[in-house]
Formats: sequence, structure tokens, C-alpha cells
Amino acid sequence: MVMTTPHPAPWIPPTETEQRLHEAAMRGDVEGQLRVLAEAQLFVGAPRAEVDAAPDSVYWRPLQIAGGPLVRPILTRGMLPPWHPDWVFHGVTLKWAAEFPWHDPRLLLAVNGGTPGQLLLPAQPEHRALWMRAYAEKERGPGDRLVALRHGALHGPLAYGLACGAHLAFVNGVPWNEVGTAYHGYTDELDTLRESWDVTDRTGWQQELNALLDARNSPPEPDFALRIREQLRISGGEPPSPDLWRETAAGHAQDLGASPASVRHIEELVRRILRYEARFRADGLLPPDGRVRTTVAYDYGRAVNMARWGLSARFCSPPEAEQAIVHAGALSRSAYRSWQEYSAGYALGRVLRFDGEEYGRWHEGNVAAHRALTEHEGSPWRNIPWR
Repeated sequence: MVMTTPHPAPWIPPTETEQRLHEAAMRGDVEGQLRVLAEAQLFVGAPRAEVDAAPDSVYWRPLQIAGGPLVRPILTRGMLPPWHPDWVFHGVTLKWAAEFPWHDPRLLLAVNGGTPGQLLLPAQPEHRALWMRAYAEKERGPGDRLVALRHGALHGPLAYGLACGAHLAFVNGVPWNEVGTAYHGYTDELDTLRESWDVTDRTGWQQELNALLDARNSPPEPDFALRIREQLRISGGEPPSPDLWRETAAGHAQDLGASPASVRHIEELVRRILRYEARFRADGLLPPDGRVRTTVAYDYGRAVNMARWGLSARFCSPPEAEQAIVHAGALSRSAYRSWQEYSAGYALGRVLRFDGEEYGRWHEGNVAAHRALTEHEGSPWRNIPWR
């Protein structure tokens, strides 16, 4: 059977994808349906044990809809069923579906089969050629999109915590307000955690999550330098000059026993922070007189997503993920005074870690996410008060 999520009547499409599919179906616009599917995140379900045994294979078995045709089922993100420890999903594309072997001419493609938004498409070679053309002509990939689920968290501590992870949700094109069945596909999540975080099991995932919640994942030097500036500001009644800040930070590091190379690193770090802050002001991440006080947002924001990744990889349960997300939100609230300040702290932590003053994709991603989250009327930052 096709696993489905119950929906009240009348049916309300859970995301823009399902809304657009529904509208195209009402118009009888097959090309419009294919354009939506070409841009959508699509999923094929499978038993977890089967996927673990053969992670590089996708067994897309035909099913029969009750009293209906023989189909290959596929789901859009908004129609994924509730999380289950033993049932996982492959993330696929319309191109992948078109290239899959369709040996039985009777088979149809069932998009969201058995749900109020069910769509049945013929899958003869000439039809699959249209799928391929639609995929080739799609306008954009899945990333850099502000997406939400209508039935996801919108208010309260869980929504607040999820909103603290919205930078990465935006960059990855996944709903910001879902703890969820899948972030990306199950095997994609396992690969990402292994390759980017050296996490292969629950224990490793818990260790990385704890380090993020403790703000121990990022290098300590940026916040060391930022604390020195804040202390100088408090004692002097105004922000210190760049020279005073640099000399004080370097001297304090030397007093703590830092090596000459480490002291020089602190001096250069102060210069880099000043240059990034100037660029942030020019790009709207900081107000004209704004400064970053701490970069812990970068760890806290990733902790939210680490909880979501761990749930998608079946390294934890939904209550565990939700508890971590709420905790990350509470930590963020205590460290910053506004969503804008939080965003600037996140952005600085990210570029200091990866950008190397290239002002490339790391910085550009920060700017795009910041603008969407601070300006879009549907953004959680516009609808959830910081305090």
C-alpha cells in the first residue's frame, strides 16, 4: 500500500508544491504538472533494513491502488507520512523516475497516490521523454528557497528553535518548520553525516550535537577576540578603536601563554573581523553602526539542523530531536537581542570558518538567507517575536 498522511476535508495542500500541482490538475495542464514535479523534491519509500543492506540500490516496486491501476508510487515532500524508525525514503528527481526501467506498459506514475492530491501519469516512453524535457528546462535547483509546511510548527518553543536553524533550511531548500520524516533522502543524510561530520552512528551524532549546543564546534579564537572588544566597549563607554582592540586582544592572548604564531593569528583575526563587518554593513547584514558580539549562533543554528539530520538518519527519535531544537532556541535567545543580530553572528561564524575572505558562495549564501528571512512576509523571523 501507499503510506499516506490523513488530511481534513476540504483538503489544504501542505506546501506550495502541492498547491501548484493541484492548480495545474484543475486546469488539466499536464505540462504545468511536469514543470512542478521537475522542480520538486520527490521521495520513494523503502524498508530501512532493505536500504541498509543495499544502500546503493533503489527497489521501486509497483503497487496496486485499492481497486485501481498498477503504479509506481512517489511522494512530494509535503505528503510524506509521519516519521517511522523502520520506514525511510530515497530522495529522487523526475529525471531519475524517467530513466528508471519501466518494463510493464500498464504501469502509471502515482504522485501522492492514495491522498487527496493524487496524480496519476502515464509512463510510456513518449511520456517519459516529456518528463526528461521538463527536468532539462527546470528553472532552478532545490536550494535557496524559503519553504514551510502548513501543518508544521508555526508558534511556540519548537517553532522558535526551528527558526534558529532557518539559514541552512533556506540554503538546502527544505521546510524551515519541520522536524520531519526526511531532511534529504535517508542515504543522502548518512553520506553527509559521514563525509562532513565523521558521524556514522548514534554515539557520534550525539557527540557532535553536544559540541554544537555547547558552542565547542567552531574555533574559539573569534569569540575570544569579540569578548575583548565587548569588554573594552563596556569599560570605555564606546567601541574601542581597531588598534586598541587588536593590541589588547593580542596582549591578552600573550598573557595567557599563546605562542607568537597564535598571537599573530589573533591580530590578523581582528583585522578580518573588521573587514567582514564592513562588508556586512554594505550588504545589509548589519546596521550602519552594527557590530557582532558573538558567533555562537553558527553552532546553535547548525545544532538545530544536526537534530533534524540525526532524525532523518534514524540516529534519534522525534522527541529527542525536538528537545535539542528547543534547547538550541533557548540558548540563542540568551545570547542575542534580535533575529537580525542572531543572523549577523551566524554569518560571521560561517565566513570565518570557510570563506577565506573570498566573499564567494559562503558569504553570498548568508546574504541571500538573511534577506529572505528578514524581508519575506512569510518568514518565521517576521512572525515569531525574538522575545
